[in-house]
Amino acid sequence: MTTIQVSDVYKSYGKIVALEGVSLEVAEGEIFGLIGPDGAGKTTLFRILTTLLTPDKGAASVLGFDVVKDFKAIRRKVGYMPGRFSLYQDLTVLENLRFFAQVFGATIEENYYLIKDIYQQIEPFKHRRAGQLSGGMKQKLALSCALIHKPRVLFLDEPTTGVDAVSRKEFWDMLHRLRQEGITILVSTPYMDEAEKCDRIALIQKGRLLAIDTPRGIVQAFDKPLWAIQADQLYLALQALRRHPNVASVFPFGDELHLTAKGDMSSDELSNYLRNAGFENAAVSAIPATIEDCFMELMADSSSAS
Repeated sequence: MTTIQVSDVYKSYGKIVALEGVSLEVAEGEIFGLIGPDGAGKTTLFRILTTLLTPDKGAASVLGFDVVKDFKAIRRKVGYMPGRFSLYQDLTVLENLRFFAQVFGATIEENYYLIKDIYQQIEPFKHRRAGQLSGGMKQKLALSCALIHKPRVLFLDEPTTGVDAVSRKEFWDMLHRLRQEGITILVSTPYMDEAEKCDRIALIQKGRLLAIDTPRGIVQAFDKPLWAIQADQLYLALQALRRHPNVASVFPFGDELHLTAKGDMSSDELSNYLRNAGFENAAVSAIPATIEDCFMELMADSSSAS
């Protein structure tokens, strides 16, 4: 069963195009990831699906309800955790939770089982004002408030941005437990490594979807040789490699470069080219593609096609 349907949606802010012909489907009970950098259009799509914005063109529905015509029905059945912490800073943890339960005609007691694993971690601080919580604790409180009315669909807009690595792992563990309760989850993130934690993902850049598939399917579709290159003066090596006629693309990845070739290319050929360019200590090795490699390659292909 399809829970979320987006068909050829466009949205602009003046001359800025935020979404350009976006179409996707999210199945019931899956964790679907919208993966892309800041400014890619993720938040705009979330605001349309949670009925906070209307599309300029196209159609979208959640649980069979149209996001424009049936906005009241959608709001009763979804939970939304926006990218910025938006709870009442002057209310305590417990007061925020009670407020959101009452807004939806629910009680903490009847749906406590849904938030138990999350809320127990912040319950010792239930009388502390929300504005005085740490980033990880704010995240857990926001998720508890989004869940307290037992939504059928949960929208999480960059929920782990600015949160430490341990809290990020705990958060994703929580999401997988929530999926077992039958909740459909649409989550956005700029972190490519989090794509692996989703059932399916959509890669988005500048308002356009580059690919939709399982994380494994995205990686398996990468069909070019890929090399990791380490060298002194990495930026100069990058410029030299971009002048090579058989190099399709080369990008910095941390303390190394990732390079794709246009055709057959050996490590010896790359090593010799770098040595002749003055990079005596360069190291070249073939590597498997990651989601980030796939994103960079799809982005490059999209730019050259437009």
